[in-house]
Amino acid sequence: MPTRFGDDAVPVVQFDPQLEVSPFVVFRRLRDGRGPLLVDVREAPGATTLAGARPWPGPAWEPPEEVETVLFDDDGTRAVALARELQAAGHERVRALFGGLELWEFALDPEVVGEETYLVRSG
Repeated sequence: MPTRFGDDAVPVVQFDPQLEVSPFVVFRRLRDGRGPLLVDVREAPGATTLAGARPWPGPAWEPPEEVETVLFDDDGTRAVALARELQAAGHERVRALFGGLELWEFALDPEVVGEETYLVRSG
């Protein structure tokens, strides 16, 4: 989630549709049974993750070409950097989850979208 700062030092968050995907789009695809390959790129597991997500396999990993792949972390920072690297290496179907799990949890309120948010809390 690239952020720049205006002249008044106010942060400006920018969404890049070539590099990132909205939590709402991923949610709808999961709900419709067309979910992407979800890869948790955090170095250590966090308090939450997404249902069905795989842990980051490491720097030598190459995503499958035939499926859309969404990388995520807590705030999107690492996921954006890794998505940028993988796209530069020719993996066009890889994007980062905009805002990471923080935006997912904030934006997908169970009272609005229903009980299933695909957010899984660990033990």
